[in-house]
Amino acid sequence: MNIQYTINEPVSPSQFMALLHQSTLAERRPIEDPQCITGMINNSNLVIAAWHDAQLVGIARSVTDFHYACYLSDLAVDTHYQRCGIGKQLQIRTQQALGPKCKLILIAAPAAHAYYEHIGFTQNNRCWVLEPEQQIT
Repeated sequence: MNIQYTINEPVSPSQFMALLHQSTLAERRPIEDPQCITGMINNSNLVIAAWHDAQLVGIARSVTDFHYACYLSDLAVDTHYQRCGIGKQLQIRTQQALGPKCKLILIAAPAAHAYYEHIGFTQNNRCWVLEPEQQIT
């Protein structure tokens, strides 16, 4: 299978949305809100995409300063292309795009917990989340 990878090449919101549906991420992303999905893809500053011909089959969507921290917001691979090394390659290429001291940070989907440990990530129990409907008091 010939997979091509691109860095910060355009991915349309509709392509991104289709990939979310074809992966397991749609259940945990605001797919009912096209404006939010558009903002997510358009405002990411590091997007590594995997293409099979003209079809988007994988994405690593990140927000980063390239020097200290990179938050890998979405790692999605079409279910028909999973277990082919695409997700791992997306992460490798993300890390290669970062500075030598930049750490890669992500929140794992429940089913992927063991995967990240297996490829070298360490778990950090210090993550905190403030939901949009909550206010800082």
